[in-house]
Amino acid sequence: MRRSLRYLLPVFALLLVVPAAAHAQRPDEQALYQDGPDGRYLLDGDWYFRLDNEDQGIKQRWMRSTSRSGWTRVKVPNVWNLGDPSNESMAGGIGWYRKDFTLPSADAALEWAFRFESVNYRARVWLNGKPIGQNTGAYVPFELYPSGFKRRGTNRLVVRVDSKRRVTDFPPAGLNAEGVPTGGWWNYGGLQREVYLRKLDTVDFRKVLIRPVLPCANCDATVQARINLKNVTRRGQRVTVTGKFGNQNLRLGTRSIGPNGIVEFSDNLRVRKPRLWSPANPHLYNVSITVRVGGKKVAGYKLKSGIRSIKVSNGRLLLNGQFVNTRGLGLHEDSKEQGFAIDNERREELVKLAKELGATSLRTHYPLHPYTHELADREGLLIWSEIPVYTVKTQVLKQPAVRRLAVEELRRNIEANGNHASVMLWSIGNELSSQPGPVQVAYIRSAVKFAKEMDPTRPVGIAVAAYPNSLCQAEQYKAIDVLGLNDYFGWYPGPSGQIFDRTKLPGYLDAVRACYPDKALMITEFGAEANRDGPAEEKGTWAFQQEWINFQLGVFATKPWLSGAIYWALNEFWVRPNWEGGNPRPNPPIHQKGLVTYDGVRKPAFADVQRGYTSTQQFIPAATD
Repeated sequence: MRRSLRYLLPVFALLLVVPAAAHAQRPDEQALYQDGPDGRYLLDGDWYFRLDNEDQGIKQRWMRSTSRSGWTRVKVPNVWNLGDPSNESMAGGIGWYRKDFTLPSADAALEWAFRFESVNYRARVWLNGKPIGQNTGAYVPFELYPSGFKRRGTNRLVVRVDSKRRVTDFPPAGLNAEGVPTGGWWNYGGLQREVYLRKLDTVDFRKVLIRPVLPCANCDATVQARINLKNVTRRGQRVTVTGKFGNQNLRLGTRSIGPNGIVEFSDNLRVRKPRLWSPANPHLYNVSITVRVGGKKVAGYKLKSGIRSIKVSNGRLLLNGQFVNTRGLGLHEDSKEQGFAIDNERREELVKLAKELGATSLRTHYPLHPYTHELADREGLLIWSEIPVYTVKTQVLKQPAVRRLAVEELRRNIEANGNHASVMLWSIGNELSSQPGPVQVAYIRSAVKFAKEMDPTRPVGIAVAAYPNSLCQAEQYKAIDVLGLNDYFGWYPGPSGQIFDRTKLPGYLDAVRACYPDKALMITEFGAEANRDGPAEEKGTWAFQQEWINFQLGVFATKPWLSGAIYWALNEFWVRPNWEGGNPRPNPPIHQKGLVTYDGVRKPAFADVQRGYTSTQQFIPAATD
C-alpha cells in the first residue's frame, strides 16, 4: 500500500490545480518525421516539469506538489540534467512531467492513443489521475491506448520518469573503481524525444511492413506488404485496404475484423526493372496505404521504400551485387545546447557533416531517431542499426530475463525501423565479453535466430573489442554474419598491453580474416582523442590524431577484403564524470575523439578523414552477384 501511495499521491496532487480549459493546448496535426500513420498530433508547446526528491517523505512531497511553486515550464523533448557534470546527474533521478491539452475533436466515435518516441529510462503514465501504462527502455518508441479521455475540457497527462539505471538495463549502470557512475554515455534523464497524440478512427495500424526482396542486382523485385489492423470499436467491421507502391497498386483485400480484433492484410507485388537504392543513387518509392469502412476512408499510412539487396557472400558484404567497402562515422544524438533532446536541425547538421566527409554509413549504440533514418534514406547513408546491449557483464547476461529483454529490444528496433532502406544490418550488441562463453553464445544464437525470423533480408552483426588474445572464436560467433572490430591499436594499451603497438594491426587483421573466412569483417570503431595543439608524438594533440588516423586508413587500404571502416566519432559528446579516454590531458565528461568539437569547431583531422574517405572506392563491382 505504501508503495502505491508513493506513486499515486503526487499524481493526485498534480490534478488539484487544473488550469481552465482556455489554457490547455489543442494540439495540431503534425509530426517531426514523415513515415507513419495519418492523425498524429504533436504534443509540443508548454509542458511543466519538476524534480522529485525521494529523500523527503510522501507527505512533504504531496504538499509541495499541490502548489504551483517548483514547476518549470519546458519544451518537450527535454532532458533535465543538461549541463550538469556531477556524479548525481550521471546516476540519474526522478522527474515529473505534465501536459494539459484538449482533444482535437470531441467526436465520440474516435479513440485516441499516445506515442512516446523515447523516454529515459522508466516511465509511468497517468491520464486524468488514472494510471494508463508504463514502459522500460529508451531509444525505441512505445504507445499507450487509454480510455478516460475527456471529450470536452482539459485532459492532463502526467509522466513519471525514472532515469536511474540498473546493471540489468541497456546500457547497464554501475560504479567504477573510484565510485564514479558509469553507463556507456551520459545518462540524460527525461522525455528525450517527442510525444504524440494519435487519432484512431475505427481501426489502428499495429504493424506496417513493406519489404522489398531483390534476388539479384539485375532481377525483378518482389515487394511484400503486411498490414496488421486492429478494430478499436466494440462491434465488428468490414474493412477494405488498398495501397500504392510507386505507380503500382497493392490489393490487400477486404476482411471482417471482430470487436477489438486484429487481422493481417497482405499482398505481394512484382516490380519489373526496379530502380535500386544505393548511396550513389538513393532512389525511393512512395508508398501509401488507405483503409476504408463502408466506402469511407478511416485511416491512412505513408512511407518511402527503397529496393536493394544486402547480404554476405564469401566473407564480403554485398549491396546490389557490389562489394561494400564503406567508410563511415559513429555519432551520438547529442549537442551542447540540447543534450540528447536534439531537434531536426541538429540531425540535419550531423548528416550533412557525414556527407561532406565522404561517409556512406553511420553507427551509434542505439536506434536512431526516425527522422535521422529518413535523412539516411534520402541521402544514401547505410546504418549499422544497433541496440544498446553494451558491455553487459556475463554474470548479468546469464539471467534469462536479461537475455529476453535484449531480444525484446531487438524486436522493437526491427519493428520501428525495418522499412528503412538505409538499415544495412541489425546489430545485437557491442563489446560484450571478448571471449564469449556459453552465456553469450546462448544470447547470440537466440538473438540472431529471432532477427532472421523477423527480417530474413538483412545480415545480423555484433561489434567486439579487437584484441589479439581473443582471436578465432569461430564457433562462438558462428551465427553472426558481420563481425565488427573496434580497433584502438596504438591508442589504448588494451589488456596486458596487447594493442599498445599499432604496428601489430596489419598482422592482427590478417589473422582475423584467416579465422573468419566466411564472415564479413568491418572496423566498427577507430579513433583517438584530441583537444589541443602540440607535437605528433604527444597523445591528445591535433597532430597525434591526424597522424594516427592516417596510419589506420593506410592499413585499411591494404586489406581489400574489409567491408568497411567507421571512425568513432563524428561529434564530441558527454560520456561520464572523470572520463579520460586515453588522453593524458582530458576534459571530462567530454568524449574528444570527435572530428568536430562540442562547440562545433572542426579539428584538423576532419580534412584528413575527408581526404581518405573521398579517395576510397567504397562500392566495387563484383564478378558475380
